[in-house]
Amino acid sequence: MKICICGGGSLGHVCAGVLASRKGVELNIYSGHPESWQPSITVTDPDGKKFVAHPHRISGDPEEVVSGQDMILFCLPGFLIEKTLRDIRPYIGNAVVGSVVSSTGFFFFAHNVLGPDAKLFGFQRVPFIARVAEYGRSANLLGYKSGLAAAVEGVEDREDFRSSLERFFLTPVSLLDNYLEASLTNSNPILHTGRLYTMFFGKEEEVFDHNILFYKEWTDASSKKLIAMDREFFRLLDVLGVRSIPTLLDYYESTDAASLTRKISSIAAFQGILSPMKAVPGGWKVDFGSRYFTEDFPYGLRWIKQLADKYNIDTPVIDEVFAWGMSRI
Repeated sequence: MKICICGGGSLGHVCAGVLASRKGVELNIYSGHPESWQPSITVTDPDGKKFVAHPHRISGDPEEVVSGQDMILFCLPGFLIEKTLRDIRPYIGNAVVGSVVSSTGFFFFAHNVLGPDAKLFGFQRVPFIARVAEYGRSANLLGYKSGLAAAVEGVEDREDFRSSLERFFLTPVSLLDNYLEASLTNSNPILHTGRLYTMFFGKEEEVFDHNILFYKEWTDASSKKLIAMDREFFRLLDVLGVRSIPTLLDYYESTDAASLTRKISSIAAFQGILSPMKAVPGGWKVDFGSRYFTEDFPYGLRWIKQLADKYNIDTPVIDEVFAWGMSRI
């Protein structure tokens, strides 16, 4: 199985290590910084298990690493998806093109660039919690998911492909009915944006005394905002006929804002994750150049907002959060 990973962020590193450790996989990496990668990449999981990748080829030339592949996996921020699809299109051949997460517009872009006959797949949520330790050399797999859901299009034997995804990503995989179920999620596009709004609205220029722990210091105000946005999101899903996505309360096994706060703030894998802030004289300020802003608003919440507008669904809380975020980037 020849697999090319496009992208060199945290998920690109971790997926490289995990996938290349599977028997019978030959791995290529398409990167904008091929010179920064080492001959081997080591990924360490929470139990100390190590996955070591020895990429066959690493290049910034798509013809060198994309041609002849069986699978092409995007581990890219939303703003790079459309451009990368156009760059690799001449070399895709019969490969299946997929994304580690679909909520940043992967299917919308792929349908437009590759056309209706493309072989595509995309996960509803990212398969791993990942962080780079040393770029091009090592990364940490901070947490596995109990299960993954994926949308698959144009693949003849969907069940065989689903089974392959389970083997590659070490996690049970279920198939979604259509791409909207993967593309429209209340994960980062709502969870991140709602949290950011409650932390920083009206405090855009404030200097904080520390970098806020994004999840561990979660507040009831953030939970209330999320629940309100999620209710509006589900009005859209009802109109679209999308039934497989759990509400945020269901996903986090909570019943109200207080229990949601307790749940999110106590998740072990999230404890050390900081907020998008930068050090300044005297403390910390919000970093509007962070991908929390540059991705989750224009390439995440954007799709929900656009579809809600298309179907004339009233979403005042989402509108408020979206307008604020877009005004800051």
